[in-house]
Amino acid sequence: MEIFFQLFWLFFIISTLSPYFNQQMLLAARARRITNLERNRGSRVVTLIHRQEGFSFLGIPFARYIDIDDSEQVLRAIRLTDQSVPIDLVLHTPGGLVLAAEQIAEALLKHPAKVTIFVPHYAMSGGTLIALAADEIVMDQNAVLGPVDPQLGQYPAASILKVLDQKPIAEIDDQTLIMADVARKALVQVKRTVTGLLAKHFDEKKSEDLAEVLTQGTWTHDYPISVEEARSMGLRVSTEMPLEVYELMNMYPQPRSGRPSVQYVPLPYGREVPGPGQR
Repeated sequence: MEIFFQLFWLFFIISTLSPYFNQQMLLAARARRITNLERNRGSRVVTLIHRQEGFSFLGIPFARYIDIDDSEQVLRAIRLTDQSVPIDLVLHTPGGLVLAAEQIAEALLKHPAKVTIFVPHYAMSGGTLIALAADEIVMDQNAVLGPVDPQLGQYPAASILKVLDQKPIAEIDDQTLIMADVARKALVQVKRTVTGLLAKHFDEKKSEDLAEVLTQGTWTHDYPISVEEARSMGLRVSTEMPLEVYELMNMYPQPRSGRPSVQYVPLPYGREVPGPGQR
């Protein structure tokens, strides 16, 4: 019986510590991938990847967005980078806090050496705002950017202002009027920021026109801007994504559930698909 309890406690300790060691091994593997990419490109590589990974509370994964902690860490990485060293930022995010995204974008804009943003899947909202600060945006052929129109809670700022045009002031409640005032300020502020970022690549009129399209509610906030559409806007977009970026993304797994929703054989296939028992 004593041996049974000893084995039980040994199993309990191993089970408790196993997630920690697995996480440390994953962090070490990420560091190696980042170092390899830096050596190949001669740059400082920074990742801003919002995946939920394996952390959850009561089985509910934490949602992650761009926040002040992110901007603090990215700004520190930029400060630690010599002005002659290029910066590569791997970006995978649904967006987040406007203040944090603007801080990152402005810091990247001021970096004298080349800044490249890699978007392997998506960089929406605040992620697109950051991407606009780059000298070059490298996207997967199927990756997307998104509009950067400000949101007030669950409502787009541009849509709140529409209420003032569609109803008499006397029929609009005070809260909506206050929100409309804030919405107007938010639209002006974000447009000014985007215009400043675009001025690096375009003349004043082109910068203002493109900023108008991206910030003033032209589309819904989740509208996907494809590679082709981004290029048609004049953005400098490449699809020459390094293989190392995809390999690095594999180091940021989504939370595991009881049954995978997507499954495939993780091997590259050519024209001839291998049959049963073949490799």
